Amino acid sequence: MYRIGLFSRITKVSVKALRFYEEKGLLVPAFTDPATGYRYYDSEQLFRMHRILALRQCGFSIEDIRRILAGRNAGRLLAAQKKKLEQNIQETAAQLASINAYLDCMQSDPSLNYQIVVKPLPRTTVFSCCMTAHYYSDLFKLIPQIDEEAYRTNPDMKIKDDPPYFFIRYLDACYKETYIKFEYCEAVYEAGTETDTIKFKTLDAVPRAACVMHKGAYDGLPLAYNALFKWIDQNNFIPSDGPRESEIDGVWNKKSPDDWLTEIQVPLV
Repeated sequence: MYRIGLFSRITKVSVKALRFYEEKGLLVPAFTDPATGYRYYDSEQLFRMHRILALRQCGFSIEDIRRILAGRNAGRLLAAQKKKLEQNIQETAAQLASINAYLDCMQSDPSLNYQIVVKPLPRTTVFSCCMTAHYYSDLFKLIPQIDEEAYRTNPDMKIKDDPPYFFIRYLDACYKETYIKFEYCEAVYEAGTETDTIKFKTLDAVPRAACVMHKGAYDGLPLAYNALFKWIDQNNFIPSDGPRESEIDGVWNKKSPDDWLTEIQVPLV
C-alpha cells in the first residue's frame, strides 16, 4: 500500500489532482484510515492511474473517462475523439494560415492587405448565361441585357436578396484581354422558363472555399487573385472549381470605383 504522498511521487500526479479524481469517482483510495484520514493506494491502482492519464492526454472529458473505465465501448469513444481532434487540426491549420497571411500583409505594402477566409458556400439555384465580352469593360453592359431577358421570360421570378448572390465565372482556359468567355449567375428562389441563352441550374454546396475581398476598381482585381492563389499554394490546398467573382457593390449602386466591392471565391478540394 502507498500513502497518498508516495503514490503522488510515483505517478507524477499532484495530491490535489488525486483528490480531484477521488471526488469524481475515477480513482478512490483502496483504503482510508478512519482514525487519521490518511489515504492509501495499492499497486493495481497504479495501472488505473496510468490509464486515466493516457485518456486525459487523448483529450477525453472526465465523463468520457468514467464511461470507458466502467466498460463502455472504448473503441467507439476513441473513434469519435479521433474525428474531433482531426477536425480541430484542420481548424488550427486554417487559423495558422490566416495568421501567416496577416503577417505577410503586415510585412508588405499595406495597400495590398488582402485577408483570406475559408468558408462554405451554400447550395443555391441560379439562372445563368454564357456569353463573350469583347473587353472586360463590356461585362457590365452585357449583364443588364442578361437580366432583362431573364425577367422578360420569367416576369414573376424572385431573386434572392437576403443576401443577394450573383457572380461571374471566366470560361477561358487562360487569361485573355479580348473576347472573354464568361458565365453570369444570379441566385433565385426557384427555376423558371429557359431560353436559348438563359438556363437554370442548382449549384451544390461547397464545403469550403478560399475567399478574399477586393475594394476598388476592377483593374485591381489581379492583385487580389495573386494574393488568393499564393495563399492557396502556400497552404497546400487544391482548387476544385474555377473562381467566382461575387459582385457585392459596383457601378449599379456606387458612384465611385473606390467603393466597389468584389469577393473572389475559390472552391477547394
